[in-house]
Amino acid sequence: MKKNTLYFLIGILFLSLSSFAFHKFYMGVFQVNYAAEKKMIQITSRIFVDDLNKGIEKKYNKKTFLGTEKETAVDIDLLKKYLSENFSIKINGQAKTISFLSKELEADDVLVCYSRITGVEKFKTLEISNTILTDWSAEQQNITHISAFGTKRSVLFTESSRKEVLKY
Repeated sequence: MKKNTLYFLIGILFLSLSSFAFHKFYMGVFQVNYAAEKKMIQITSRIFVDDLNKGIEKKYNKKTFLGTEKETAVDIDLLKKYLSENFSIKINGQAKTISFLSKELEADDVLVCYSRITGVEKFKTLEISNTILTDWSAEQQNITHISAFGTKRSVLFTESSRKEVLKY
C-alpha cells in the first residue's frame, strides 16, 4: 500500500511541475482503465513532448515536431509507430492491438495521447510492457496506473523494469 501511495504522489508531482518549460526529471504518466461495460481498455499517456521528439529522432533518425506548428502527418505516423513499438498489452497471454485515437498538447509541454483496445472480455492476466523513452534516457521513469475490476494498482517502469504481469 505504501508503494501505491508513493507512485501516486510521484504522479501528482509530475502533473504539478509539468507547466515548467525546463525539467530535470524524465517521467511519463500512463493510465490504463478497463471499462467492462464497453468491453474496452482505455489508455491515456502523458509524456513531455520535447523528450518524445528527441526519443523518436534517436530511434528513427528523423527530426519530429510533435506539439508545434511545424508538426506534420509524418510526425504523427512516427508517434503512432513509436508508441506501438514501446507500449504493449497482453491479455491472458495474447498480444492485443492498441488503436491510437487522438492526441493533444497540455500545458504547452506535455503530449497527451488517447488509445484503446476493443473487444476485451473478462480476463485473468494483464501484461503491460512500457519502454517509452527508456532507450533515450536511462533516467526515464513511466508510472502506470491500472484500474480494473474495482481495484487500482500502480507500476513503475524503468530501464531495468520494463514489464509487469497483473493477476485478477
